[in-house]
Amino acid sequence: MKNTLRISLKANEKIYINGAVVKVDRKTSIEFLNDVQFLLENHVMQPEDACTPLRQLYFIVQVILMNPSDSADAREMFRRSLPLLLASFSNEQVRASLKHVDRLLSEEHTYEALKMIRGLFPLERAIMAEQEAMQKPIENLALEALAS
Repeated sequence: MKNTLRISLKANEKIYINGAVVKVDRKTSIEFLNDVQFLLENHVMQPEDACTPLRQLYFIVQVILMNPSDSADAREMFRRSLPLLLASFSNEQVRASLKHVDRLLSEEHTYEALKMIRGLFPLERAIMAEQEAMQKPIENLALEALAS
């Protein structure tokens, strides 16, 4: 079967499969024989970690994956967030990736959408650091003007 996927889990590790939370009590392997939506525990973002625009989008998509039967609110939040994100990023790689994330989600490839967003985190961090570095001289000029 071409869709076979094997995942190894450590003792007490959780995996989220099609909305169900599965915890294993010992080291084990799971083999998926068909298409399945899953999320490994180490890819689960906690709400307090959703502190940047792309991390917030990741969290929204994560909710869709973890609770597929009750994802209408999260899907609506994604639909409202995406245009705002596209407008706020001028980086073409980010913009193209976000459009691809939208397509993946509309085709029910939620895990792949999460993976793509997660891949953008380093780029987002670099963009934010660059913006912060550009802001510092402006703040220093403002402080100098106030001091004189």
